[in-house]
Amino acid sequence: MSFVAIKSEEQLDLQALHRTRERLVTTRTRLINQGRGFLMERGIRVGTGRHLFQKGLLKLTEGGTPDLSHRMLLMLSDMATELAAINDRIDAIDAEIKALAKTDADMQRLMEIPGVGPTIASALVAAVGTGSSFAKGRDLAAWLGLVPRQITTGGKAKLIGISKHGDRYLRKLFIHGARTVLHLVRDRTSPITRWADGLKDRAHVNVAAVAMANKMARIAWAILTKGERYRPAALIGA
Repeated sequence: MSFVAIKSEEQLDLQALHRTRERLVTTRTRLINQGRGFLMERGIRVGTGRHLFQKGLLKLTEGGTPDLSHRMLLMLSDMATELAAINDRIDAIDAEIKALAKTDADMQRLMEIPGVGPTIASALVAAVGTGSSFAKGRDLAAWLGLVPRQITTGGKAKLIGISKHGDRYLRKLFIHGARTVLHLVRDRTSPITRWADGLKDRAHVNVAAVAMANKMARIAWAILTKGERYRPAALIGA
C-alpha cells in the first residue's frame, strides 16, 4: 500500500501559486490562439511564437490596416491590453517563485541539475517535499508518468508510450527542461549533455526528451532524499 505524505502549509501555498500561474499561462495561450484565428480568417499571418504574435498585434492595432474593420481593431486592441496584463501577473508570480527558490536549500541543490530552474525546483518540492514517499528514483519517474507502459500478451511483454499518469503539470515542466538540455545548453562537454547527445543520435527527438526528463527526475529524487549536491561525474557510464 502506498501512503501519501501530508503536505505542510508552505507546500500547499506554493502549489496554489503554481496552479495560479498555470491557469494564467493557459488563458494567455487560448487568447493568443483566438487572436491568431481572427487574423488568419482575414488573410493576415503573424509570426509563430508568443513574442512575435504580441509584437505583430501591437503593430496592427497601433498602425491600423485596411484589411481589418474598426470593430476588429478595437477587439484586437482590447486583446493586446489583456495579454499585457496577464504577462505582468505571470512575471510577478515568476519573480515570487525565484525569490522563494533562493531561500530554500533543497531548491538550490535541485537547480544545479541542468535543465532545472526555479519553476521546476519549487513545483517538485511543493509536490513531493523531500521525496521520502518514493522508495527509488524510478518510482518518482513513474508517478510523473515518464516511464513506458507495458502490454503483455502470449507471455511476451511489449513496451509502448509513456503512461502519462500522475502530475501533468510537473511532467510538462520536466519535459520542457529536458528539451533545454537537449537543444539549448551550450556546454556539450558535461556528462549529462554528452549522454543527451548520444541519445539524440539513437532515438527520435521526442523519445529523447522523455528519456532525459526521466533521468532528471531520478537525479532530483536522489538529491532530495540524500541531501546531496548534484555530481556530474556520477553520470559517467550511466
